[in-house]
Amino acid sequence: MDQDVESPVAIHQPKLPKQARDDLPRHVSRDRTKRKIQRYVRKDGKCNVHHGNVRETYRYLTDIFTTLVDLKWRFNLLIFVMVYTVTWLFFGMIWWLIAYIRGDMDHIEDPSWTPCVTNLNGFVSAFLFSIETETTIGYGYRVITDKCPEGIILLLIQSVLGSIVNAFMVGCMFVKISQPKKRAETLVFSTHAVISMRDGKLCLMFRVGDLRNSHIVEASIRAKLIKSKQTSEGEFIPLNQTDINVGYYTGDDRLFLVSPLIISHEINQQSPFWEISKAQLPKEELEIVVILEGMVEATEDLPNVPHSKPNFPCVGKESKFEESMQDGIGLLTRQRTDWSSENMQGMTCQARSSYITSEILWGYRFTPVLTLEDGFYEVDYNSFHETYETSTPSLSAKELAELASRAELPLSWSVSSKLNQHAELETEEEEKNPEEQTERNGDVANLENESKV
Repeated sequence: MDQDVESPVAIHQPKLPKQARDDLPRHVSRDRTKRKIQRYVRKDGKCNVHHGNVRETYRYLTDIFTTLVDLKWRFNLLIFVMVYTVTWLFFGMIWWLIAYIRGDMDHIEDPSWTPCVTNLNGFVSAFLFSIETETTIGYGYRVITDKCPEGIILLLIQSVLGSIVNAFMVGCMFVKISQPKKRAETLVFSTHAVISMRDGKLCLMFRVGDLRNSHIVEASIRAKLIKSKQTSEGEFIPLNQTDINVGYYTGDDRLFLVSPLIISHEINQQSPFWEISKAQLPKEELEIVVILEGMVEATEDLPNVPHSKPNFPCVGKESKFEESMQDGIGLLTRQRTDWSSENMQGMTCQARSSYITSEILWGYRFTPVLTLEDGFYEVDYNSFHETYETSTPSLSAKELAELASRAELPLSWSVSSKLNQHAELETEEEEKNPEEQTERNGDVANLENESKV
């Protein structure tokens, strides 16, 4: 007798990212080991991201200048040497072919023969003549003659292409040397971030400093929270970036970085740390990325450009509308001139660092590093990363706000209790004025008797 056998059906699950597979609900023991948090940005500021399976590699060649600038120094120097060597060899080969086709090699010792290039007797001499032509050295021993039109055309082509190669390669080397990446090495961040009370509010703080005497112009600070999330529709967003307000609306994010500064983020309802308490913080898988940007201070200042106020041709006294237009255009002119001078004074520099949950200390503050000496302020960078413990509630900012709101209102407040309070007030008023009530009652009784009569 045949039996029905259920054939297994292969159900293909959608391929999820690794972070999504790790965050799926699963039954694990309480004694599981903690997973190591993978950094998105390392402490030295380098992004821990590798681009793989890039199929459209031609895009790198379309922007060949930036590609060469981004290469490491060893590859950049290798390409620099190879480009010049290949061009010298290429044109040296063409000079040798011209001499070989014209028969100059067969009349080397013939004084009556006019060659294309004098004293060119082989490939080595053609290679040397190519170097002399492209680098405009001109020793005078090998000279092109006027009886070789193809040589004259080749001389023009090599001179033009040689100038283009020089401009391209020297430009790449100049841009790579002048990049202000090493300036970020002297911009330091504290090794830990701290959470403590400041002005009665729970704040997240970290410290930044500049080791050089030349300052960063127009310095600004930003912070990002890197944390994976899952939307209400079930979509998983790996490494979602959320802004952390460090004074954008108040202007505190614009820094005058002469001495180390403590950057503070107030944990309020708009903060991503609003519901995070001290006990919950180690369980969170998050990373705080801080970015310090500014322009490298130039060695010389640009001359001041006078700002002239434009005049409108009008007859008689200017109207208020014309005066306001003049003020507006004058302001735009000043802003445009200031913007252009800022761009000309220095190059933009960016320093980055990050903090994971194990590097965020709850209930700590930074040790002061600035002291007043005889006629100057001194910064002690030995204490730059040091912190000290302070009394800080272990509750989240949301719980602290709820406790504060409860303290302002009665514990058992309701509509009925409010009505009872009004009734008690009325009875108290009646007890205070019994005589007035009796008089009023007597008056009312007399009025009634009079009306009856």
